Amino acid sequence: MKIENTSGKCIVVRGNEIDTDRIIPARFMKVVSFKGLREAAFYDERYDADGGLKTHPFNDEQYNGASILLVNKNFGCGSSREHAPQALMRWGIKAIIGESFAEIFVGNCTSMGIPTAAVSADDIEALMRKAEEQPDVVMSLDISSEEIRFGDIILHAGMNPAIRKAMLSGSWDSTEILLEADSLIRWLDNELPY
Repeated sequence: MKIENTSGKCIVVRGNEIDTDRIIPARFMKVVSFKGLREAAFYDERYDADGGLKTHPFNDEQYNGASILLVNKNFGCGSSREHAPQALMRWGIKAIIGESFAEIFVGNCTSMGIPTAAVSADDIEALMRKAEEQPDVVMSLDISSEEIRFGDIILHAGMNPAIRKAMLSGSWDSTEILLEADSLIRWLDNELPY
């Protein structure tokens, strides 16, 4: 499936070096499937020890239905757990825009069809401020032109060229590629001498 653009309301999670353990604490990784990870997203940041709600954007009703996550520097650093982008995707995140990202996190996002786009520190601050002041404004990310449109803001969003190409061609989805090659795989299986 080609991903050429995405749009939606934004949610802001401020802070540099937000690692995968903050995105999803390790104790939630004991599941056999990724089902149920929606509620684990930012769990320790969203709930106190007694299960009471803390102040966090993922608990704020004004961000219900938001699908574009705005972050700061080196988001997704730490361990290489795929559960972090899985939890974000299951919460409803379809794209992440920030100053920078951990390389393995970007790879995991890409394999799920979640584009990650980088902007400058000044640009992410402007986007975050607008999202916090006007949470109902819809942002669009055009992957082919690498352009963000957010109300009166229009910005260039950098993407890794290989990832951008994979999103635009649909080759990010390795499962779909394997399914499309089913007849070739079966033919090769019959031709192999072992």
